[in-house]
This record gives sequence, C-alpha cells and structure tokens, in this order.
Amino acid sequence: MHQARLLARAARLHGWLALSIPLLLLFCLPSSLFAQSPGSTTESSAAGLAFAPVYWYLLTAGLAMLVPAGFLLVGVAGLEPARAWDAALGGMAALGLAGFGYWAVGFALQFGGVGLVYPQAELRDLVWEWSPFAADWGVGWGVAGLSGWFLSGAGVTPLAYGLFLAHVPWTMTAALLPMVALRGRAPATATLILALAIGAVIYPLGENWVRGGGWLGALGNNLNLGHGFVDFGGAATVHLVAAGFALAALLVWVPRRPRRTQPSPLLAPAQLPLLAVVGSLLILGGSIGWLWSNPLQMSSLNAIGLMRGSVNMVLYGGGGILAPLLYTWFVTGRSEPLSSARGLAAGVVAGLAAAPFVQPGVAFLIGLAAGATVPFVTYLVDDLLRLDDATGALAVSGLPAVVGLLLLGLFADGATGQGWQMTGVDAYLGVTGQGVSGLFTARGFQMDFPGQLQAQVIGILALALWGFLAGMLLCVPLGLLLHGLLRSSGIVPPSPRLPVEPGPAPVSQPTGDWINMPLRAPDERPRG
Repeated sequence: MHQARLLARAARLHGWLALSIPLLLLFCLPSSLFAQSPGSTTESSAAGLAFAPVYWYLLTAGLAMLVPAGFLLVGVAGLEPARAWDAALGGMAALGLAGFGYWAVGFALQFGGVGLVYPQAELRDLVWEWSPFAADWGVGWGVAGLSGWFLSGAGVTPLAYGLFLAHVPWTMTAALLPMVALRGRAPATATLILALAIGAVIYPLGENWVRGGGWLGALGNNLNLGHGFVDFGGAATVHLVAAGFALAALLVWVPRRPRRTQPSPLLAPAQLPLLAVVGSLLILGGSIGWLWSNPLQMSSLNAIGLMRGSVNMVLYGGGGILAPLLYTWFVTGRSEPLSSARGLAAGVVAGLAAAPFVQPGVAFLIGLAAGATVPFVTYLVDDLLRLDDATGALAVSGLPAVVGLLLLGLFADGATGQGWQMTGVDAYLGVTGQGVSGLFTARGFQMDFPGQLQAQVIGILALALWGFLAGMLLCVPLGLLLHGLLRSSGIVPPSPRLPVEPGPAPVSQPTGDWINMPLRAPDERPRG
C-alpha cells in the first residue's frame, strides 16, 4: 500500500513537471514582447557618490549586515545543541576578526589600485597596483592593490569609505561560512587565525581581481572576452572562494564520519528549524541592500537595472526554495524547513552572480536550478565523501554560485550594465547602450557568445582554485603546528563532535516519592 502511494505521488509529480517545464521555458526565455530595447536605456549617473544621497549607502550597507547574520542562523540550525553553541560563538568571533583584517590590510589589497581603471576623481590616489607582468602589457593585469593601508592616507575619500562599508558584510560572510563549519572540528585557535586571514588577504585578493582593477575584470578590454568576468554581487568572490576554502579545511581536519552500518535517515535532523527559517528570510531581505551598497556599481546601472535587480532577487530566492520543498515532500511525505531554508539561500547565492543582468523569468529559473542542487550536494558531501558538513556551507555556497555564474553567460540580455568594468562605455558590439550580454539577448542587442561565457569559465576556475589552494596552504601547516604543540604539552587534541546515531530512548526511573505515593481510582476522593 505504501509503495502504491509513493508511485501515485511520483506520477503526479512527473505530470506536474511535464506541464510546468515548457511553460517555464516559454516565459523565461528573452522575448521581444517583454524585452527592453536600446532606446529605453537611461543615462548612467555621474561618478562617485552622486548617483544617490550619502545616506543611501549607509542604509544599504546596514541592511547588508543582515546577510552574514542570516547565514550564521542557517548554519547553526542543523547542528546539535552543544555544537551549535560553539559554532555561534565561533561565527561571532569570525565576524569581528574578518572586519579587523579587512580594515587593516584587506581594503588596501582590494582597492589600492582601483583608480587605474575607474576615472572618478575621488579615486585618483588609489593607483598602486602590483602586477607580475611588465608595464608594456597594459593596465588591467594587476593582482594586488598597494595603497590605503588601515583605511588612511590621501586616498581615503568619502567614496573610499563608501566602498569599505559596502564590502565589510561581504568580507564577514566569506570568513563566516568556513569557520562555522569548522567549529567543533578544528581547534578554536585555528579558526580564529583562519578568519583573520580570510578577511585580511584571501577575500580581498579575489575581489581585487574582479572589482578592484585586477585581471579577471579586465578580460574584456585585454582579451575581448565580453565585459570580463562578471560577478555582480560576490557569488564567486564571497561564496565560491569560501566554499573552496571550506572544502580544503574539512579535508584537513579529520577523522571523517565513519561509514554507517545502518541505513541513514533521508534528511539530516533540524535541531532548530525556526532559526533556519528566520535566517533564510534575513538573507533574502539583506541581499537587496547587499546589491546596491557599492557606489561604483551603482554608477554603472540605469533605472532598469536598479529596479529589475531588486525584483530578480525575490525571484531567485523564491525559485530556490521550491525544489528542496518539493523534494523533501516527495521522499518523506512532508516538507522539511532546514532543506527549504538552504534552498532559498542557494537561490540568493546564484542570484548574486546575475542580479540585474537577466530578465525576471530567467531569474526564477536560475533560482530553481540552484535550489535543486542542494539535496544532491548534501548527499554527496555527507554520505559519499563523509565530510560531515552539517552547516551546509558547501551545498549552499559552492555549486549554486557556479550555476548563477554560468547561466549569466547565456541569459544576460544586454539591457543593463552599459560600460560595466569600463568595457563598451559608449557602445558595445556596435550598439549604443548595450550592456552585459550573453547568448540570448533582448531585441535590438547583439549576442556576445562565446566570449562572455568563456570569461565566466575562467573566473570560476580561478576563484575556486584560489579558495581551495589558499585553504590548503593555510590549513595543512596550521593543523600540523597546533597538533604538535598540543601533543608536546600533553593535551589530547579534540576530535570532531559528530552527531550521535539514534538509539533506544532511555527509560526514566521513578523517584522514591512516586513509589511511596498511595494509588487510588481517578474518581476516588481523599478521606477526611
């Protein structure tokens, strides 16, 4: 009987998919009926902070701080209570150390040479960029900025402060994701050192390559690969780098979870499901401020990009939640909050890559595809590789970021992003007002294929390898050093606290007072 019900449910689900997928494709692909034409593109605003009032950047940066808080809640929701307490404290420490490292060193590494690429007068003193190539290769092959240390000096203008505020939440999120996954598995000292390193060096260098005047953002001008590597909201520089770093760290700190002798449950238990739900909603709401807090990116967008990007973020998250919601309902008979919350977060992560560059129907499709990867990556990481990623850092931040970055190279419609990364400032591919474009563009725009997709692939490989190799270079010697110090001092290093396999519930023993209590019928009155 149970098998028959499952077969009937599967038939209904397959029928629903068969009807919905053609409709999704019909409404999601760029259409001449709904696409914007070149004539609807408005002029970008002036440089610096003039695009919006100063308080706009203060409010959006404050709103963006909800994102690391949301990821912290979603991460600890899947942990057992003792480890959740430890992970929450470690996450708070990671936020503080990453912010300090970014202020002292990271901002200079990220934006120390941004004035070489962007013409704003307020950036004229941030022109020190180190490149491994000779000067005759041209501007745009930089790998690290060299000015603005401790956020001080002549180059620190209101625009520089705005850039710092915009990227502090990004830095904190990049450090938070792997550190929460490591708490209870690696020594606390190691997690603190790694959080500081991510905020000071690892995240800023990746950002420099994309947004600070480095080589990935200049692939369009230097190699004619579209608009260069496009990552609007940090899907690669924050989440893909963090996932690569987390993978390296989880591989270093062993032992792994032993193979189960009994069939594992279909879903990981959610210890605190309400935290997961609240955290995912904070991520969705905070992502709106996350997108629009960068003054340089705001100055490169038109009105369509600003409003469409905000609408798209809601659709990214809504699409992301649907696939895990339906999957858990299908395999267990009821939907599960933790997987659904992770699906929403995965949809937002994928959406950070494309943000305003695709049409709303495509945004929903990208979120749906990203959310669909969550259950399968969770099974791969926890059951096949036995890495015990109970916080879901790899499932939420790894493959969803790749999905968003790749689909951008296909579905960017060209309606917004004119002059993105100083490519095609006046006209692009012979069309005035054309922005970031892929294979399927809106009417009146030229497709930019395969150049944009090639730039996306190069950026994905470079940043994923950067996160993983940096994690290995830091975690291996640090793990050996701390292990040796603990052994020499006679302290046994802590082993990872893995979830305990469920067993028979203990039977409580009656107390003495209960044993001595006289028994009587329910309707019997005490004698007076």
